[in-house]
Amino acid sequence: MTDGSESGTSAGRRSKVARLLDEYEFEGLGAELEHRWTTDGRDGMSLRELETYFNERLLEHRMRSVGIQSLEGEVPNIYRLLTGEDVSSGGRTRVKRRLERAGVDVEALQEDFVSYQAIRTYLKEYRGTVYESEEGDPRESAKRLIAQMRNRTSAIAENKLDQLAELEDFHLEDPQVFVDVQVICGRCSTQQPIQDALEDGGCDCGVE
Repeated sequence: MTDGSESGTSAGRRSKVARLLDEYEFEGLGAELEHRWTTDGRDGMSLRELETYFNERLLEHRMRSVGIQSLEGEVPNIYRLLTGEDVSSGGRTRVKRRLERAGVDVEALQEDFVSYQAIRTYLKEYRGTVYESEEGDPRESAKRLIAQMRNRTSAIAENKLDQLAELEDFHLEDPQVFVDVQVICGRCSTQQPIQDALEDGGCDCGVE
């Protein structure tokens, strides 16, 4: 692990992530990325999740720098519209124009976006982070897969609503979709969020 400075690498080559941390003056974000990658708790993130998290921080910073005050959930939605593979060209163009009118250099921002490989290089080669993968834990694997599918379902639904918004007989501005997965115990009929069931080992009715 480094001493917290983001100014160089052990291999003598500047990490893109480290450079951006300096340029955007993200004090403490490097340590946060390391913590989120190595923790087993609710704050834990995979490298792909960290890619999204980091790039959303870049987007949020650029928006604030031109005076855009974002609402809760707005930054992730704008990032999805800028980068999502399932986003319509019309939806992507609209959000780009909105940002550009406010003063954001969208092209420069997108050039700053990093890949999960860049995050991995920064964590492993720059910070010297060592992490044993949780892939062997079936419960953690199930939680991550369900979360990914839930996020994808939300993204697909929002994209379809954006497409419908172009029709004259459908009116819904900037829709945001939230997907909630619930599980019901077949023995006692208790209902709970599936993430809670996975973390708590199922339902309490099975405990003697």
